[in-house]
Amino acid sequence: MAVENVMAGSALKLLAEDSDGLAIIAAAVQDSLVKPQDIKFDARSRTFGLEINRFQWERAGKRMPYFRSRAVLGFSAVETVRSRAVSRDVDAVHVLMDIRFAPEAEPPGGAITLVFAGETQIQLKVECIDVTLADLGPSWPTRRKPDHEKKRP
Repeated sequence: MAVENVMAGSALKLLAEDSDGLAIIAAAVQDSLVKPQDIKFDARSRTFGLEINRFQWERAGKRMPYFRSRAVLGFSAVETVRSRAVSRDVDAVHVLMDIRFAPEAEPPGGAITLVFAGETQIQLKVECIDVTLADLGPSWPTRRKPDHEKKRP
């Protein structure tokens, strides 16, 4: 497993270079909020990134306070990007639920899929797993803790 964690105060910084490391990053970004305008692909540099409001699961207890932080989730060695149901509405907010990796027959390449609540997905065809997560600044308190068990009316 290749994942590197550098803690600077309460700021989280992770680097993943294999599927086990990617699973750790996926857990750290579960329930992150992202607006469509904060999703970027640079074909020239072969990078894909999202600026997210990350729920800090590593600090969450059973009761408040809970915290979020602004973070960047970056992917390198990206060959192509495909998306489904990404809103164009500037007020839309997508909730990132999971990040999955499907290897190709010839490692280390494959497809990384970002799975959002609802039908939204973004698939990255990558040469290899090279993913970073970095909190950008101080965290702020939030009253709400994501609850996947809560039943909706």
